[in-house]
Amino acid sequence: MEAYARDVRTLIDLAADSPLSDIAPHQARRMLAQLHGRGLDGKSLARMLSAWRGFYRYLARDHGYARNPFQGIRPPKWAKTLPRALSPDEASQLLAFQPDDAIALRDRAMFELCYSSGLRLSELTGVRVQDLDLAAETVRVLGKGGKTRIVPVGRLALDAVRAWLSARPAPEADTGLLFVNRKGGAINPRTVQRRLSARALAQGISQPVHPHMLRHSFASHVLQSSGDLRAVQEMLGHSSISSTQIYTHLDFQHLARIYDAAHPRAHKQGAARKRKAGPKPDAE
Repeated sequence: MEAYARDVRTLIDLAADSPLSDIAPHQARRMLAQLHGRGLDGKSLARMLSAWRGFYRYLARDHGYARNPFQGIRPPKWAKTLPRALSPDEASQLLAFQPDDAIALRDRAMFELCYSSGLRLSELTGVRVQDLDLAAETVRVLGKGGKTRIVPVGRLALDAVRAWLSARPAPEADTGLLFVNRKGGAINPRTVQRRLSARALAQGISQPVHPHMLRHSFASHVLQSSGDLRAVQEMLGHSSISSTQIYTHLDFQHLARIYDAAHPRAHKQGAARKRKAGPKPDAE
């Protein structure tokens, strides 16, 4: 809501003395060009356009405005960045710690399950004890759009979850949630983010680590090993294969590094590839 209000204020500032009801499409495009000239990228402009179109829909509905000058205007294209993923060695390094209390047992179980099964943060914090099938080695999760899926759980994650279950507090008003706080209540997603970030630093990982990076790492590593894009799509709970295809680019980067290191005539090509690739992409 705050971002929407800020975008509307930007529109009013750009309009200056022109009444909003009189703004024409060519003026709307000029406004967009002004912001682009100030350094706003396509993604930011797309968000702003969406807010402006919504604002004019409100003005048409409640104030009788006859037209929406931003309807049909497209933002400039922007380069889609690849999500960052840990290497297999970094993932092992992150999870190679010995818990010394119940909270550390919980943390290891959370991180292992997130990486093992490619869960979103909301899915991880929403898992209930009854969603686990330890015999079948699966977990049932509630994903985006209220869609339920069942995904495999690896052996190390199962061992970590079993250890946590033996220490998990169970107050009188048990929520049934698998991962709880010290008092047995629902764990705050922000707590998961903070705990993972601190654990990564303690384990000597220099880059910032967040829960979604574990999901990216899961997808990238499974795809590297199997090459089965459809299976990765199903396990991630993506409704469209196009959402999963971004991991094929991560997979290519992995293969390209191996090629550059191993092929006797690849070194110059590898250097050229690095120059073309440009700076490292930001996280999703």
